[in-house]
Amino acid sequence: MRIDKFVRLLLGLLLLAGIAILYIYREQLDIDAFQTMLDELGIFAPLIFIGLYTIGTVLFLPGSVMTLAGGALFGPWLGTLYNLTGATLGASLAFLLSRYLGADWVQQRASGMLEKILDGVESEGWRFVAFVRLVPLFPFNLLNYVLGLTRIKLLPYVLTTWICMMPGGLAYTWLGHAGSEAAKGSEQTLKNILIAVALLVVVIYSTHLLKKLRNRNDRPEAD
Repeated sequence: MRIDKFVRLLLGLLLLAGIAILYIYREQLDIDAFQTMLDELGIFAPLIFIGLYTIGTVLFLPGSVMTLAGGALFGPWLGTLYNLTGATLGASLAFLLSRYLGADWVQQRASGMLEKILDGVESEGWRFVAFVRLVPLFPFNLLNYVLGLTRIKLLPYVLTTWICMMPGGLAYTWLGHAGSEAAKGSEQTLKNILIAVALLVVVIYSTHLLKKLRNRNDRPEAD
C-alpha cells in the first residue's frame, strides 16, 4: 500500500512538473521549427507527430496548435486521421492517469450534490461523453482529467471521444491545410479557405442545435 501511494505521489509530481515546464516555456514553442523537424523525419513523421500530440494533450498543450500543424503537414485527410489518433490517445492517457491518481479519493468522499453529479454522469455513460465532445463546454485537456474521476468505462470513453471529435477535428485540420496552402501561394487557396470556413460553420451550428435539443429533453414534462 505504501509503495502504491509513493508511486501515485511520484507520478503526480512528475505530471505537475511537466505541465509547469511546458507552461513556462510555451512562448518558445516554434511551430515552423516543429514542422521542419517533422519534414526531415520522412516516413517516421506521422508516428512522431502522433506521439507528440499525445504527450501535448496530457501536458495541457492547446490541441488547436497541434491540429492546425497536422493539417499543414499532412493535408486534410491524413492530417485528420493523425490528429484524431493523437488527441484520442492523449485523452485516454490523461483519463487513465486521473483515474489512477484520484478517482478512488473522489469516490470515497463524494456526497450530496457531487455524488448526484457523478451518478448522473455514470447513468448517461457514453452519451455524456458524446455531448461534451460535440459541445465544448469545458476545455478539452481539462475535461479528459475530469472524466477520469467518474465511473465511465474506458472503452465507451475512447470510442465516443474518437468519433465525436471527428467533425471539429476535420474542420480545424482543413483550416491548417488552407493556411499552409495560402502561404505557398497555391491556386486552390480560396477553395480551401471556403471549405474550412464551411466546416467550422457546420460544427458551430451543430453544437448550438445539440444544446437546444438537450435542453428541450431535460425540461420536465407538463402534467
